[in-house]
Amino acid sequence: MKLLDISEVSKQSGTAASAIRHYEEKGLITSVGRRGLKRLFGQEVLDQLALIELGKKAGFALDEIKTMFGPDGSASISRQKLYDKADDLDRQIDHLASLRDMIRHVAECPAPSHMECPKFRRLLRLGGKRTPSDHKVTRRGASL
Repeated sequence: MKLLDISEVSKQSGTAASAIRHYEEKGLITSVGRRGLKRLFGQEVLDQLALIELGKKAGFALDEIKTMFGPDGSASISRQKLYDKADDLDRQIDHLASLRDMIRHVAECPAPSHMECPKFRRLLRLGGKRTPSDHKVTRRGASL
């Protein structure tokens, strides 16, 4: 088995050495030894780092990602956690789509000023009382 030092892992994975050390401190990855002062890792660490990066992009916290590895460091991902995260991402997408639609409406509103737009005024009044996904504003100006 070929061992990689931390600089090789960093170069091949695109992950900063400081992040690799942090992930090791958090228990997400494990070095298998040292060559001088440099940590050594097995090749599997590249897949582990890719999974960590993917998990972060999907919105998982590092503590959640840590549970995605079995005792031997192999991937052991709960399908239920994946379904739950996918549902969470759907909610975020709906929220962002509603924000986008509101911004487009305000940009396209024919009122002389935004403050004269009845829909914009309603959005202001609602402010923090409701989430944007509670409003359904479409590009063509459907009702709120």
